[in-house]
Amino acid sequence: MNSASFEDSVFILNMRIRTIKDTLRLRPPPELFLEKCLDDLVFIDHILAALAASLKENNNYNNTNGEFDNLMDAEWQFSQLLLEFSNESSPFPANAFPQTKEKIAALRDSSDKRRRAFDEIKIPTNTSTEPVVSSAELNSLFGGN
Repeated sequence: MNSASFEDSVFILNMRIRTIKDTLRLRPPPELFLEKCLDDLVFIDHILAALAASLKENNNYNNTNGEFDNLMDAEWQFSQLLLEFSNESSPFPANAFPQTKEKIAALRDSSDKRRRAFDEIKIPTNTSTEPVVSSAELNSLFGGN
């Protein structure tokens, strides 16, 4: 996968993550939105796994185009979404929807495994003197969640 396709894919994933976060804040009726949100979470997990495998296959962990950092950031955003989704204040609380708890636990396990694998990879340090701020950091600085 070329760098532009990879970057576009991560961008799309981040948009989908944001859409689910916004959906949770709107507190939709579970009978209409629960299954779709769970399907979207499974889809995002699948794409994150495919992108991680693509980076590994191409030995593109050198991060020259920021692919690794972008993927790590998307993975972090996904893990935060899973926490938010499983929170008791979610419109789809695990008490009322037991299938949610099982799916979220499986997705969290998958995400945790990828993040541990990323942590084990040694990335050459950035020699740039410009500070790099992730989208998650920017989001928190500007008051987003």
